[in-house]
Amino acid sequence: MILIVDDTPENLISLKKVLEKHDFEVDTASSGEEALRKVLRNEYVLIILDVQMPGMDGFEVAEAISGYSKAKETAIIFLSAANTETRFITKGYSSGGLDYITKPVDMSVLLLKVKTFYRIYEQSRKLIEIQTALLEEIEFRKQAEYKKDEFISIASHELKTPLTSVKGYVQLLERSIDKGDVQTVKKHLLKAQTQLEKLNNLIADLLDISKIESGKLKFNKQNFYIGDLLKNLVEVMSHSFPDYKIVINGQVKSCIFGDEMRIEQVIINFLTNAIKYSPGTSEVVINVREENERIYLGVRDYGIGIAPEQQKSLFEKFYRVEETALHFQGLGIGLYISAEIIRRHGGTVGVQSTLGEGAEFYFEIPLISPPEID
Repeated sequence: MILIVDDTPENLISLKKVLEKHDFEVDTASSGEEALRKVLRNEYVLIILDVQMPGMDGFEVAEAISGYSKAKETAIIFLSAANTETRFITKGYSSGGLDYITKPVDMSVLLLKVKTFYRIYEQSRKLIEIQTALLEEIEFRKQAEYKKDEFISIASHELKTPLTSVKGYVQLLERSIDKGDVQTVKKHLLKAQTQLEKLNNLIADLLDISKIESGKLKFNKQNFYIGDLLKNLVEVMSHSFPDYKIVINGQVKSCIFGDEMRIEQVIINFLTNAIKYSPGTSEVVINVREENERIYLGVRDYGIGIAPEQQKSLFEKFYRVEETALHFQGLGIGLYISAEIIRRHGGTVGVQSTLGEGAEFYFEIPLISPPEID
């Protein structure tokens, strides 16, 4: 928008009409004081400023405007009928003006200058936008690289831990076999098997994230009943975590079209996280319901909960909550993989949590999954 400042009404009207005829948005002020009030409230690309005015003259107005942080970059063109000497023109430039035009004004010249200033303004704005976007991209890439390096370090540690444990149990097995202690052999075998299963799960997650990155994560979608899936899943999980009671709240009678194995993978991830992050508790609730041709499934725990500022990042790749990373193991990719699986079923994931009161991780998917979501 352009602001015209002139104490002569005829000048304001004639300039305004000419500029509006050429599709410029125009505002006017009849004094320096009024101009300053408007500059405080509005943003202007250009100010066309009369030099000779009662009260504050044009030079004083320009100097005052240059002191406003949001208006100091605004272009100013001085107009003057009397002050045409070099010293006045010089003062105009030193007061913050970018041009000084003497009256009577050649409208074609003024229009050309206005269009030039507008073009410069648009180019400057685009350059600033590009610069801002580049800085954001650089910062984003730095944070990706940082998370990637951190992930590699964590992955190395997480993979090494079960391997070291298996190696230790194998050495104990050798000694127990030599002694003929069958019970101890069975005990060490069971512990080694547990560590190998953990290692297998870690490798599976790494393979899944690699497939996601390369666009090769495959889905085998068919009809299944989520009620049957949950019943079998709770039975298996109860054997693995006998100290926890897993309760199913609600039911879904309709058949779902999707990848049963991948949906099961998401629910297992939610359940294992719920148990992991709720030490000292003994119950996890699966809330499930059908509404508007969609399935809602949430896993509710009564554990440590998650701070609001951390919730928005939980499903990002490699993200781990700093406070919990010190106490709980994990690669920080399970929720990212889960989110991708649900997205590929045309659904959404989310979390509701209050710090210190537990959390409910949930997903919603349509009863009939779209054939392909890229």
